[in-house]
Amino acid sequence: MCHPLLADASFWRHLQRLDEQVAEEARSAGCPHCQGVLHGARYPRKVFGVARGLLGEGYASRLSFCCAREGCRRRTTPESVRFLGRRVFPGAVVLLLVALTQDLSRRRRARLGARLGVSERTLERWRRWWRSTLPATPWWCAARARFVPPPEAQALPASLLARFGVPTSAEVLIAALRFLAPCSLPSFPTCAEQRT
Repeated sequence: MCHPLLADASFWRHLQRLDEQVAEEARSAGCPHCQGVLHGARYPRKVFGVARGLLGEGYASRLSFCCAREGCRRRTTPESVRFLGRRVFPGAVVLLLVALTQDLSRRRRARLGARLGVSERTLERWRRWWRSTLPATPWWCAARARFVPPPEAQALPASLLARFGVPTSAEVLIAALRFLAPCSLPSFPTCAEQRT
């Protein structure tokens, strides 16, 4: 593993509990379109980059709901600290791996990525998302103003992590993942290669 937290099963369980709390709040609020009752409608997820034994069974699906009211039946998917959109790698892996490889040579980046099963091509797509796609979103333009000074776009995600502290503790990483939770929504703009 490239970071001790990625090998800590309690870290992954904690993220699962946080997602479950947010999902329960969304379910209790009802359908955002018609206020109808929401029923569970999890959808399967294949997760790469972390051993299944560390993640547990909860990572096999994304928490989501479907409105029970006939004529509506719309899906409601709450924010997540575990996933960044439709990527198959957990958000913590996407965040940490790009941040940790920022100043490494191409060879060392490839070696570190290989430990988690991330190709150099995928790592480059993630880097483009952090430095081009994310900074161009209206959400980022508003959200970056929460920090003084704001994180530098060309140094993302390391510049974002630095605003929360040194990313050696679970608290810092979880704070960054909570901040990024809106990026996990299906409606959030992503790059064309969103399944990586």
